Amino acid sequence: MNNYFVILAAGKSKRFHKNIAKQFYNYKNKEIIDYSVEKAVKSKLFKKIIVVTNNINHFKKKKYPKIIKVIKGGKERSDSSLKALEYIKKFKPINVYIHDAARPNFSIKLLKNILKKLKKSKAVVPFIFSKDSVKYKIKNQIFNLNRNNAFLTQTPQAFRFKELYYLASKEKSKISDEATLFLNQNYKIKFIPGENQNFKITYLNDIKTSKIYYGIGFDLHKLIKNKKLFLGGIKIPFHSGLEGHSDGDVILHSIIDAILGATRKKDIGTYFPNTKKFKNIRSPKMLKPIIDSLYKSNFSINNLDINLICEQPKVSKYRDKIINSISNLIGVNKDLINLKGKTVEKLGLIGKEKAIACEVIISITKYD
Repeated sequence: MNNYFVILAAGKSKRFHKNIAKQFYNYKNKEIIDYSVEKAVKSKLFKKIIVVTNNINHFKKKKYPKIIKVIKGGKERSDSSLKALEYIKKFKPINVYIHDAARPNFSIKLLKNILKKLKKSKAVVPFIFSKDSVKYKIKNQIFNLNRNNAFLTQTPQAFRFKELYYLASKEKSKISDEATLFLNQNYKIKFIPGENQNFKITYLNDIKTSKIYYGIGFDLHKLIKNKKLFLGGIKIPFHSGLEGHSDGDVILHSIIDAILGATRKKDIGTYFPNTKKFKNIRSPKMLKPIIDSLYKSNFSINNLDINLICEQPKVSKYRDKIINSISNLIGVNKDLINLKGKTVEKLGLIGKEKAIACEVIISITKYD
């Protein structure tokens, strides 16, 4: 398994958004770049995965496994590709895949199919046929192009490292993809069927969304002695825990109700009634099917705003741990989650440290 996967993510994406490069844009709960990284890791086909970027600092906050190496990119796409090839040369690779980070929707099946074809070829490139009529201009004349003869090439493209490195190191002009290097020298390429969903994101409108929805969740439980306190899915050291049929985690209960509200699916009691089946159930187990259903319905979470209402414990002491826990449970970047601590100025049961409440507002987007 002497294969290497290069993800080119050094572009500025000026056509996509003036403030954010598309590879870092949140798309269905993940940054676009993370889809390529995670699929390459999950495939177990590669010794190393190389991310080429001009924003090294952005990746420092990501907890990537050791198999992933982030390196500095170049000015042009071809410069970044060559930098990656020069970096992996010391590992004596046999095969290398080159992939554009702007294509997050490829499948692991495609990765495996490419490798299978690479056993008998020096270059394998996926393609699809155009769905549109294609015209071609020569000087002042415009001609129709047979769509069956027009290949729309995709990435990842895979090559024998030795040949690709030789051609890339000799090339002086800008190229749009690595297949161009082989075509310019009349080297043979094995073209294979690509995937229609593996489109390249160029403009913001390429990521189609339909509508944004909002939901509100609220929960309140009494505090009782001799019970563990769970907030946001983690155990908090405290003299009391929250009374309830489950573990009483008011944060996760409020998140569940907020999701159900945004998707117009009644309330938490509908799915988890006070029956023997759910006695003492942990709230992460309640949250999981709700989140799974949300994502299967093609929704994405834009952000969560949480108010934890209590005198004690102090939210500031556990904020980061709770946010990290929620991030892992719902599968969104922790930067999209905000947790605020609110007191009630010693008023009522909450003010007397006999209860804790929580309210949540969620924003979700449905993708087409």
